[in-house]
Amino acid sequence: MVAEQAVASATLERLIADVRDVVQGDDEPAATSAAVAERLQPYLQDEQLLLPEQQEPDPTQYRQHILHVEPDGSFSIVALCWLPGQETPIHDHISWCVVGVHQGLEYETNYRLEVDADGNETLAETGLVTCKPGMTEALTPPGDIHKVWNGGDDLAISIHIYGADIGKLGSSILRRYDQPVV
Repeated sequence: MVAEQAVASATLERLIADVRDVVQGDDEPAATSAAVAERLQPYLQDEQLLLPEQQEPDPTQYRQHILHVEPDGSFSIVALCWLPGQETPIHDHISWCVVGVHQGLEYETNYRLEVDADGNETLAETGLVTCKPGMTEALTPPGDIHKVWNGGDDLAISIHIYGADIGKLGSSILRRYDQPVV
């Protein structure tokens, strides 16, 4: 599946150029995601970052707006729009990932996969984070298992930057986890 590229605001064009500079450095994934998170942060509270149509939610589930896919597939930028109560499944990612909150509140529960002596898998909750506008987080697999949801009363919008071609892949999710949480 090839996604149609969105029209970009001047602010988004500057963000794309900043991310391109980092990604072309060809650092290790953890260093790349940390540097991208640092570059993303100043853009998050800029009201001109997204066009109105890039802020539209879906009434049934969180909505992904693909904002940019780098022509060589090295990174993608998407906006996720969440109505109150909408959430992801527990999941991890196919590549490094940077998340920044643009509007509203998002909550994130982090997990660790545990395997007992018989090979049974469970998830252990390792923390809960309240993500406010302007906050960023850099995730690098493996071990980036989490769930995100809008626990607030208003629309939440976050910017996600992935080290992969989301236009072709359709999603950044590598694996969904349905193991019991202990």
